[in-house]
Amino acid sequence: MARLRCDFFADTLGLSTTMTVLLPQPNAQIGVHAGAIATEPPTLYLLHGLSDDDTAWTRYTSIERYAAELGLAVVMPQVHRSFYADEAQGHRYWTFLSEELPAIVHRFFKLSPRREDTFVAGLSMGGYGAFKWALRQPQRFAAAASLSGVLDIAERAQAPRSDDDTRMFQRIFGEAPLTGTINDLNWLIEQAAETPHLYVCCGTEDVLHPGNLTFIDACRAKNIAVTTDFGPGEHDWTYWDARIRDVLAWLQVVRR
Repeated sequence: MARLRCDFFADTLGLSTTMTVLLPQPNAQIGVHAGAIATEPPTLYLLHGLSDDDTAWTRYTSIERYAAELGLAVVMPQVHRSFYADEAQGHRYWTFLSEELPAIVHRFFKLSPRREDTFVAGLSMGGYGAFKWALRQPQRFAAAASLSGVLDIAERAQAPRSDDDTRMFQRIFGEAPLTGTINDLNWLIEQAAETPHLYVCCGTEDVLHPGNLTFIDACRAKNIAVTTDFGPGEHDWTYWDARIRDVLAWLQVVRR
């Protein structure tokens, strides 16, 4: 795999930002099993969590090695503590993610533009971002996965754990309740006419586990099929390094 830390200017943000990109290579490397490489490889947009940046997945997991086995390109953008939203007081990170980033990626790199070759996943805040993107733009993705995602954002914003959390949610989303808005995943599920394939995993010891169950209930109420994995696990990289392998294996099944 080739790993690039790409610095570029984002018009929607009005500032320079970064993304880390993994690109498959056909040549084998000792200790690394390289899969078949397509002329235009499939792409996974892999989103970071609240306290992370675009390097976190490559620093704390073996995503580079896992993706090499599949001939999969991985795009990891930097969005800071934004919940992938157009912030009430800040930058337009949703517009950056959903409009500008894919255009830049396909301008810079030769990747497949096809829906069946495009996926999104993320952990924690990134799990929320992945599902918000997939549910608001289902025509873009074949599948989406959340690992320990903040899937009940309305409840989370209403019951912040600290004053810092309160200020953060107000800065991002403003003062109005999130229930029934385009930032509420449960509401998006209620409105969905179609969805990509969905995968949800969360450790049973994770504080976000109840919110994940709420999201699954919303999906079942709409007869939307979701692959789930709820087993022992904390909100940590030991869990996410193991589960991202499960997600990648599931994506292979989706592609067949």
